[in-house]
Amino acid sequence: MVKIIDGKELAQTTTDNLKFEIENLKKKGVIPALVVIVVGEDQASQIYVKNKHRVAESIGIKSIITKLPSSTSESDLLALISEYNENPDVHGILVQLPLPKQINEKKITESIRPEKDVDGFHPVNIGRLVMNDPLAIPCTPMGIMRMFTAYDIDVEGKNAVVVGRSNIVGKPMAALLLNANATVTVTHSHTQNLSEITKQADILVVAIGQANFVKKADVKQGAVVIDVGMNRLDSGKLAGDVDKDVSDVAGYLTPVPKGVGPMTIAMLMEQTIELTKRSVGIG
Repeated sequence: MVKIIDGKELAQTTTDNLKFEIENLKKKGVIPALVVIVVGEDQASQIYVKNKHRVAESIGIKSIITKLPSSTSESDLLALISEYNENPDVHGILVQLPLPKQINEKKITESIRPEKDVDGFHPVNIGRLVMNDPLAIPCTPMGIMRMFTAYDIDVEGKNAVVVGRSNIVGKPMAALLLNANATVTVTHSHTQNLSEITKQADILVVAIGQANFVKKADVKQGAVVIDVGMNRLDSGKLAGDVDKDVSDVAGYLTPVPKGVGPMTIAMLMEQTIELTKRSVGIG
């Protein structure tokens, strides 16, 4: 019988515990502040930003949402980020992706100071993660590692396969698993005999952005399967990257929704607190 990893419940427990840390910071005169910059009217981005704001406000983080029109120039966005970089009362900066075509995402990511890069995407932070000396970690992979801990899933020595090599999930996920002493294989769109590889995985993390991509026949009996996908079907329903029939063979499985998504937001809040504490020399 598959065990469902309840990301929503774990995220709630995590954010509830953060309230005490935030109260302690406020007693010292420190109010954690997270800036989220969203450019344009991308519908999915608007939903994500709204969810982040709601959680932040509910636990006592000051949430500053800056909405800019899709016509915003790259130089104007860089100038705004520079202002927040210099503001000591802002502890975390996040620029919601995707950005309009006139703005270079790489340049924007690199403009955020590593110590305020709450998304963990700055090259310095990715480099530190690879060297197992992290400052800020991409929130989705961090949330997945927290799920392993919460459900007593030991990754040490296990055969882990990551499907997808994005800078946001796949690559940092592989680094975290390596740091935790797993043996890691990263697969992608050019991988040959993919199913043969996934069937060897004790731990399978799927982040490829294709609905129901991994099937029951691709999964080892008793494997831990983490579904990072969030795909909108023509019917309007959400589907992960992992087919529902995988529940017949998996030992552990994350649902879509209420799996990885809530933990990503919870880790964003936790990382905001950690960056706040570092900025004022606490902890």
